[in-house]
Amino acid sequence: MSKPGIPVSARRATGLVSVAALLTLAAACSSGKSSPSSATSGTSGAPSSGATVNTGTAGVSGAKTTVLTAPDGHTLYYFTPDTAGGQPTCTGSCAAIWPPLVAASPSEASGVTGKLTVVAGANGSQVVYNGHPLYEYKPDTAAGQASGEGVMGKWFVATPALPAGAGSTGSPAPAPTSPSSSGGGYGSGGGY
Repeated sequence: MSKPGIPVSARRATGLVSVAALLTLAAACSSGKSSPSSATSGTSGAPSSGATVNTGTAGVSGAKTTVLTAPDGHTLYYFTPDTAGGQPTCTGSCAAIWPPLVAASPSEASGVTGKLTVVAGANGSQVVYNGHPLYEYKPDTAAGQASGEGVMGKWFVATPALPAGAGSTGSPAPAPTSPSSSGGGYGSGGGY
């Protein structure tokens, strides 16, 4: 059926432009995972200038503490419910608030003394430190912040001295002894 006033060729052209726009949008949305940390070159144990895991200073429970940081300088965290073998349990909507640190081949800067590995799973190739998958926290907007410390009594800053977790020794790492905070209300259900 032909619509009066609009030639068939104009309707086809409009339809093709619409299809092309949708395909472009779909390609952009599926072109890869968005993450705060990109893959870097280097291998575990070989420090490089573009290190995946660095150290920095953050205010943790009122004290300046040396913490592990992502390439953007943001504090890294670990989640105590993560399972043996370094498998992350914070995925989906949890990972939207606690973005995983991902890299194909992680490297570390000086001061990072633990073992870095990668585990493939729902979050992609997530970086694991001493058996603990690493995450950032969305409310931390700048280097030196550690507002995720103690959230739900399950989220803690990762430090260079973080002991081996269930993924490395078969027994979970003890929770930090520092006082914990409420974490700004991001603790309702689902581990986040």
